[in-house]
Amino acid sequence: MRGSKRDWVFRVQVPDLEKNEVVYVVGNLPELGAWNHNQAILLSQEHNSRRESPVLFDSNSSGEFYSSDGDAADNAADGIFNDEAERERIFSEKIALPIDADVEFRYFIAVVCQSNGTKNSAKTLIIRRWETHMTPRLIRRNTPSNFDNDTLPDPEKFGYHNNYCKVERGWLTDETVIQFKLFNNPVKLWKNRLQNRKVQIKMTPVNLVRHNSLELQQFGGDCVDDSLSMDTQDIVDQPAFTSITEIAVMNDEEARFKSQEQFGRPYNEDEFMIFNVAVRYPETIAYLVDYYVYSSRCFPGEPPNHIGFSYILPSTLQPSVGLLTVPITSTKHRPIGQLTVEYVVIKPIPDYPWDMSISYAKHWEQRWSGLDVGHRGLGTSFKFETKNCANVRENTIASLKTASYHGADMVEFDVQLSKDMIPVIYHDFYVSISLKRKKQIEAMDMLEIPVKDLTLEQLHLLKDCCYPLKDSLGKVLYFVDKAEQGVNKLVYHVAEGREKNPRFFDEDLEDHQPFPMLQTVLQELEQHVGCNIEIKWTMQLKDGTFELNHPFDLNIYLDIILKVAMEYGGDRKIVFSSFNPDICAMIRLKQNKYPVVFLTQGITSKYPTYHDPRCQTIPMAMRHALAADILGINVHTEDILRDPSQVKLVKDAGLIIFCWGDDNNDKDTIQHLKKLGLHAVIYDKIDEYNAKEVKESIFLVDARESQKELIALAHCSQTPQISTPLNTDKEYYLDRPSTTTSLAKNAINSGGDSIYPVPGLKLPSNCEESREISEITKDFSVCASTFGHSMKAKSISELVCRQPSEISGEDEAAKDCL
Repeated sequence: MRGSKRDWVFRVQVPDLEKNEVVYVVGNLPELGAWNHNQAILLSQEHNSRRESPVLFDSNSSGEFYSSDGDAADNAADGIFNDEAERERIFSEKIALPIDADVEFRYFIAVVCQSNGTKNSAKTLIIRRWETHMTPRLIRRNTPSNFDNDTLPDPEKFGYHNNYCKVERGWLTDETVIQFKLFNNPVKLWKNRLQNRKVQIKMTPVNLVRHNSLELQQFGGDCVDDSLSMDTQDIVDQPAFTSITEIAVMNDEEARFKSQEQFGRPYNEDEFMIFNVAVRYPETIAYLVDYYVYSSRCFPGEPPNHIGFSYILPSTLQPSVGLLTVPITSTKHRPIGQLTVEYVVIKPIPDYPWDMSISYAKHWEQRWSGLDVGHRGLGTSFKFETKNCANVRENTIASLKTASYHGADMVEFDVQLSKDMIPVIYHDFYVSISLKRKKQIEAMDMLEIPVKDLTLEQLHLLKDCCYPLKDSLGKVLYFVDKAEQGVNKLVYHVAEGREKNPRFFDEDLEDHQPFPMLQTVLQELEQHVGCNIEIKWTMQLKDGTFELNHPFDLNIYLDIILKVAMEYGGDRKIVFSSFNPDICAMIRLKQNKYPVVFLTQGITSKYPTYHDPRCQTIPMAMRHALAADILGINVHTEDILRDPSQVKLVKDAGLIIFCWGDDNNDKDTIQHLKKLGLHAVIYDKIDEYNAKEVKESIFLVDARESQKELIALAHCSQTPQISTPLNTDKEYYLDRPSTTTSLAKNAINSGGDSIYPVPGLKLPSNCEESREISEITKDFSVCASTFGHSMKAKSISELVCRQPSEISGEDEAAKDCL
């Protein structure tokens, strides 16, 4: 009956909860928050657990958290449990749900942040971990309550659903993350007795308001002699504080972020160490760095000596990225050294409505292997040897569409911002234009101007004759006129401009024009074609120089690009990439929808070495991918051909691996790379190097095969056989053996608890389930237009309710598509 309710007990077992973490359930109905994490339902710990009271964020703090049950929380955090069962505590809640609706839901772990009392603050959640299975947990409509007065349902296990585990870190909701990077031996101590001693480093966020008004009064005059880190103090009648500070070290054992130890971690020579600090109000937070050294005669269990500290104030962290050098001061306020640290401030995208309905951030299906990816569309247009150049201008809509036409599974292209903050597709940081003075006929030298210094209108006007643009010296930047030079090539790629030899004369054709907007590309490119969107950003070389000076603020830059991709990306497969490791980490934290791969050149003789060690080898790139919790890496083929065993190394770590580079522009090399197990190969001239005469995008094949299987399911009298997932211990294979299998599971598995069909289950002979099948298939109706048919979206739902013999001639177009 419409409007009827059923009581349902959500019950989940959660292992290894850290202090201050609580458990929630969120789902598709308003009763479960409608996928909004801030409206989710808090679960209570059952009575046999140590901690029963909720954990709150201190309303006066921005980066520190406290439990309202301090002793129990401390014991839990310290791992003090009576037995294994207590480590895996059970949380539950009874909720009334509509009986006539399917209920989808997920569990997640969060820290509760209370309002700080300011006008724009409110309670919110910092999401620590959440379940990200492609198909959420499901309660079918008309299923009765799952408990009675005598028995409770068995608890589900957090993260385990459909016979595999899928848990990911959260994304930024209302908090800001500051990452401090320590490498190239950043600690310099001047005192002789501290030379050649291993120093332990610890970082703690310190609320400036709190310490001025409360804690300094508590400590009195003795506070200068000891660390101010909360977990090294014996504070009477104060809450138990725990900063959300994590640490990762780029080695094989410590690449994933984890909570730092009480006295920090020793810094070893040539290591790359990252502190990851989450705060809600960064403008009120300073960062205390403590330094410890163990005595040469210390006893086992004896704490180290605190030798000094540094402060990093919020006023020094105004740009999104930067380099700082701060003094190290002894406990007697004498300078004893200095710390050099690079930082990146990662802010959430303001006012963007993320939800928990689905995430593709770590989704990669097994059959997506050896994908063909068109480099800048049909390929690079400007090389030293013209015969190796694509015949269509790179990074244009025409180039991308041509690659799609020739079977590219994905197309790769470069995105950066114009001066007026509009994402455009263009590879180089500079454009080259012809410089002329008034009344001079002969062409002058070529002038290179950063793309970021020209508005979108100016970039597009570069294609018009005689458009005057003055530089700071009053010179007219005046583009070649057809009447004067006999050509209509008016804007140059940098390489083309240096040769003063224009290659393309096709700007009268709209799709061939350079600088298309990202929005236009996403709107005009066929939906079945995946997009590898490379974010262009200036990189620092090992010699200290930058590829581009004075860039935009990085948070603003990324927010604009990501918003356009989210708004116009639709259902297409999108993967973000960048050579900048910080950008990869930022994109992962700023959004929860699309995956990210880290571009690396590794060991190379073809390019200058980058400053950041994470960019210099494939193992370092792999460790960064693990630390940033991204999908995988995109490596330079030169390094793979040098040592092919690195492919297995990356895959064994559970990461996806793409490859790029000029070495890929060879049919034999492409096949060799695919046999090595590369998930995608990015190369030029896909119309020539593609091994198959006729090839379709894997994602188009997916769509068509999914529709075929659904129709077969609707008429099959026996349960279809669905193959088991392969390599389910690898994170990138966890979601499904195939989209087809996933859709079939939705259509036939009434229980929703397993990826496999219920043995002996018969499909309904009537169309009672056609509404559900229609909902599943509606997103794939685009394949009809791709093949030139005019099939309406409703055709699929009509066909699944009819026997194959009943399909008449008027439905032939639909049959062909299917």
